[in-house]
Amino acid sequence: MTGYQSDLAPDSASLCDALYRGELFHVGPTTASLALVEDVRDLLATELGPSDPRFAQATMDDAAFVAAIGRIRKTLFVDPRFRRHVVDVVAACGFDAAEVAFDPVRLRVVSHDGHHNPRAAPIYYAHRDTWFALSQSVIAWWIAMHDIPEEQTFAIYPEWFQRPIENSSAGFDYDAWAADSRDLKIGWQDREAGRIVHYSGATAAFDPGPQIRLAAKRGDNVVFSGTHLHQTIGHSAGHTRFSLDFRMVRLPDHEAGSGPPNVDNRSRGSATRDYVRG
Repeated sequence: MTGYQSDLAPDSASLCDALYRGELFHVGPTTASLALVEDVRDLLATELGPSDPRFAQATMDDAAFVAAIGRIRKTLFVDPRFRRHVVDVVAACGFDAAEVAFDPVRLRVVSHDGHHNPRAAPIYYAHRDTWFALSQSVIAWWIAMHDIPEEQTFAIYPEWFQRPIENSSAGFDYDAWAADSRDLKIGWQDREAGRIVHYSGATAAFDPGPQIRLAAKRGDNVVFSGTHLHQTIGHSAGHTRFSLDFRMVRLPDHEAGSGPPNVDNRSRGSATRDYVRG
């Protein structure tokens, strides 16, 4: 595995097989992904003002900014329009809507110098998505809200794809997570959540080995197995980095127990039970 592929497999079953082998895909914007980005930009403009939203955080009170982002995240979580967007995004890349289930799209916000903020520490943990009670067949889908250089996206550590690493996943219980009154399923709603809520992550220093990073253009689609060990990159670019992501499964694979082997996930429960059916 040397990096991202730009050509998707001809059908969803073949694409999933490649993802379960650890292959990574980075494809350009589609009509569907750009439509999603535009609708989210409209939400940002409503909450943060008409200027470039990447610079709004520097001019707003911190509590007001967090509250505004929280309102956007709730809209993305509950508004059927954005669930239709997800169906369109995955269909544009060859998935049959009748065969998929997904969690609602989330807005990710990575602040200038945010990696120095103890409240935000979990955002930067090296982790596998499966450590949050997700299916071994889970697929991570990431979409750039604006052009983002590689030093502001995330790193994937391919040498750890099927290699166990010390982690805190045993402390994650999906039932407790879903029942939490802070709306944790919707996204980062509570400024103190990073200090008091369990977020799974690697717990010991490790040699990451080769890192695979990417630069992305607005509307680009990045697709990879949620069992990959990966990590958000902290930045000091003078603005906020926005992106979108969601997790999905191809139902025949999930129900058959397909996917990469579980080498170190000890989380409890099943988040997939609450996924939206395509």
